[in-house]
Amino acid sequence: MLQSNRRLPLALTLLFTLTFPSVSLVQDKGAKVEVLEKTTVSWDGDSLPVYPQGQPEITILKITITPGQQLPVHKHPYINAGVLVRGQLTVVTDKGATHHLKAGQALAELVDKWHYGKNDGAEPAEIIVFYAGIKGQPITIIKDDNTHQIESSTQPQTEQSQ
Repeated sequence: MLQSNRRLPLALTLLFTLTFPSVSLVQDKGAKVEVLEKTTVSWDGDSLPVYPQGQPEITILKITITPGQQLPVHKHPYINAGVLVRGQLTVVTDKGATHHLKAGQALAELVDKWHYGKNDGAEPAEIIVFYAGIKGQPITIIKDDNTHQIESSTQPQTEQSQ
């Protein structure tokens, strides 16, 4: 019976560690864990799509948008999310829906919907974006308004990725 009683605290510790890993991190290392975004929908309320087949490839970009700059109209074929670390940013869909971000806010981006970002602020906007893509596939597709052709890019470039 004594051995059984000694196992209970160990079992409870393991249960809480596995169930609430952020709690154990805070207790063990003195770190503060803050969930910035946890969602199953993008900012416009649409459900995130099922992950596609293929070799997953994570891309993390730091994108700096100068004051007054508007990015080209584009879309992302894969789930991505970002955190605005500086400035302000407005995301606008081709249907006119808007989402305003200020520094410190997170965003679950639109998937397969045309949109653009613009910096209406007085300082550069910096956003860190995490893409859950497929190796060898573009993470951003740019809409060419002049010829109505679509250009795709597998290489992260500031003007093409948001």
